[in-house]
Amino acid sequence: ISSYSRRVFGGSRLGSLGMSSSSSTAFADAEKSLQAFVNNGLSGYERLRNYDFGPADRHNVSLLSKYITHRVLFEYDVVQRILAQHPMQMVEKFVQEVFWRIYWKGWLEHRPAVWADFTAFDHSQTPQTPYQQAINGKTGIDCFDVWAAELQNTNYLHNHARMWFASIWIFTLGLPWQAGARFFMQHLNDGDAASNTLGWRWVAGVQTSGKHYLARASNIEQFTDGRFAPARLNETALPVAALQSYDIMPIDYSERYHKKFNKLIVLENDLHLNDKDFYDAYDSVFVVRPGSIDRSVALADPVLDFKTDLVTAFCENCGNAELIDASALATMARNQPGFDLVYPHIGDTWDAMRRLRDGAGVPLHPLKRPQDLFCWQFAKKGFFNFKKNIPEIVSFLR
Repeated sequence: ISSYSRRVFGGSRLGSLGMSSSSSTAFADAEKSLQAFVNNGLSGYERLRNYDFGPADRHNVSLLSKYITHRVLFEYDVVQRILAQHPMQMVEKFVQEVFWRIYWKGWLEHRPAVWADFTAFDHSQTPQTPYQQAINGKTGIDCFDVWAAELQNTNYLHNHARMWFASIWIFTLGLPWQAGARFFMQHLNDGDAASNTLGWRWVAGVQTSGKHYLARASNIEQFTDGRFAPARLNETALPVAALQSYDIMPIDYSERYHKKFNKLIVLENDLHLNDKDFYDAYDSVFVVRPGSIDRSVALADPVLDFKTDLVTAFCENCGNAELIDASALATMARNQPGFDLVYPHIGDTWDAMRRLRDGAGVPLHPLKRPQDLFCWQFAKKGFFNFKKNIPEIVSFLR
C-alpha cells in the first residue's frame, strides 16, 4: 500500500479544498467553519469537549462533523491543516476524534455483514409504547426528552449526549439498540453508517463483547454543567448479549484511483473536490439526488434538504457534473458499458449502487481513496491498535 501514489483524483495532495471563488454557500460555510476552529477552537478542545452546554453554546466543539461526513471537508485534509498550524501534543485529542471516524469505516469494511444484519433487523419487535414515548420526548426523563426534541429540531446532538441518550434508550427504556441507531440516522445531518451503527453497538456492549456504556446521573449533571440531574436511570444494567461474531473479510485493494470508464457516479458520502482535472477527464459526472435513493433508513426531510444543498454545491463547482435521480440513472445504465464510482463506503448508498449494478447488469468500478486503503489495514482490531499507527498514517499523508 505504501507504494500507492499520494495523489487523490490525480491532483495535489493538500492545500485548498479545491473550491473556486464562486463556491456556493454550503462549501464556503464548511471552509469558514474549519478555519475558525483551526484558528480559535483547538486550545480548549481537550479540556471542554465532553461538556454539553446546550444548543445555544457550542463553543467547545468543532461542529464540523456534518461536513466531514460528506467529505465536503476531507478528513485527511482537516488533520493536515491542523498539524500545519499546531503541534501534535496540543491537538492530539481532536486528531484522534477525526481518526475514530476513519477507523469505524475501516472496521465495517472488514465486516460488511454487521451492516447487513443491522438493516435486516425486524423493527416490529420494538415495543411501540415506550418507543413512541422516547421519540416524542414523553419519557419523563428530562435530559432524554430534551435531547429527543433537539435531535429532531436541529439535526445534531453533542457527542456525549449521544452516548447518554443511547445508554438510556437501551438500558433504562429497554429498547433495541437497532431502533435507536435508525432514529439517529433518520435525523442526524452527520449520520454515518459506520460511526452510528458501531457507536450504538459499542454502547450496548455488543461491539466489544461485554463492555457497555452506562449513563450515570452524576456524570450527566457534571458534563451538562448542572442543566440536568436525571433520576430513575438504570445504572446497574448488564451489557446486551452479543449473539454473533463476525469474520474479518479481505478488502479489495485493487480498486484504486484509476479511470476505467468514461462516466463517473458521485454520491453524497464523498463530495471532496480537490482536483477538478480528474472530473474533467470524464464525459459525464452523475451526482445522485439524495432524495431519490431507496434506503433502509428513511431520512427526515431536513436531512435530505441538507444533503441536497451539498450535492447541488458540488455540481456548481464541477463543470461537467449534473444531478440525476437514481431511477433515471438505472434506466440509462442499461445502455452503458460501465461506470466509475467514487466509492461511498458500506451503507445505504453503496447498497443502492450494488442494486443498480445487479439490476441493470452494468459494471461498476469503485474508486477507493489511497488514504482510506492505507488506514483500513490498521482497522481490523480495536481502536488502540489503530491509534498506535496514527504517526505512520500522518507520515503517509505528507
